[in-house]
Amino acid sequence: MSGPASYTVTVDRDACDGVFACLVRDPRFVEDDDGLAGIDADDAEAVERTEASVTATFADDRIDDAQQAAEACPLDAITVETAETPGVIDG
Repeated sequence: MSGPASYTVTVDRDACDGVFACLVRDPRFVEDDDGLAGIDADDAEAVERTEASVTATFADDRIDDAQQAAEACPLDAITVETAETPGVIDG
């Protein structure tokens, strides 16, 4: 039996306006120091932060939570992609 799928979650900091609908859908989303949505790195395999975005890679079974957070974002600032088949799942 294979383990959990690997996937990435990206927050487009330029698109984010601090609505924080994502925070109630997935507890890995947090408010960063700039008042925008960020990702708590504790459960991530890797996190890359730039001025324009923050991207975290996960290998767990919580992709549905990330997808719900992306769907809840009214500004489409969150994308979720699988590592096996790159492509936007939601956002």
